[in-house]
Amino acid sequence: QVLRKGLQRGVALSAGSFLVYEAHKLISGFAEIHASFKVEEVIEQADYLYGSGETEKLYRLLFQHKNSDDAELLWRLARASRDLAQLSSTSAEEKRQLAYEALECAKKALEKNESNFAAHKWYGICLSDVGDFEGIKTKIGNAIVIKEHFQRAVELNPKDATTIHLIGIWCYSFAEMPWYQRKIAATLFATPPTSTFQEVLYENVSQTDPNFYSKNLLYLGKTYLKLNNKKMALLWLSKAKEYPAHTEEDKQVR
Repeated sequence: QVLRKGLQRGVALSAGSFLVYEAHKLISGFAEIHASFKVEEVIEQADYLYGSGETEKLYRLLFQHKNSDDAELLWRLARASRDLAQLSSTSAEEKRQLAYEALECAKKALEKNESNFAAHKWYGICLSDVGDFEGIKTKIGNAIVIKEHFQRAVELNPKDATTIHLIGIWCYSFAEMPWYQRKIAATLFATPPTSTFQEVLYENVSQTDPNFYSKNLLYLGKTYLKLNNKKMALLWLSKAKEYPAHTEEDKQVR
């Protein structure tokens, strides 16, 4: 009888343990699904706010997830931090802080998912921004790394017009580089990076729709001016002037 009672008790405990284990698995599963939906919801909200030009609201939304392990959230936070830094109402000290914050977010996004094209793109952009605070030597020194990340982004997503535009901007920067900056570049690289204005036109016209972005139109106009083709310069600069100013950057372009 003692043995039978002991066995019955053991079976009851085993059944109880089994039920607790199954309940734990079920709750964990729901938690994972809930977390997945939550990330998707945040991304959906973030993309809506970005499309609406709600820069400050977007930053506040994503900043709550700065410790996330999701690359999609992190590169969006890097973009939001940078966009906030671009606002005219942002102080000089805040711009600096946001630039470094954006770089850290983009770097973390890359660490979480090296195959995410947007993480490469925004890491390149943010690394370039930080160079503005660290001087021309650092900016030129980072140039090769920046272009490598842009090229990797294009490899991962050949249809992303923004990244192709950024390669065009990179080419423009080196095509118009003054002599003293070329001298600095020569001390940093055995073979300093170079480019031509023809290469800018190839990247910004041949590789993508040139009308997709106000800044793309502006740089096409500036490039044609550098090539002394005033007729084509006027065409693209007129398009830039008439482009609807949805963002702070569009206003600056105008």
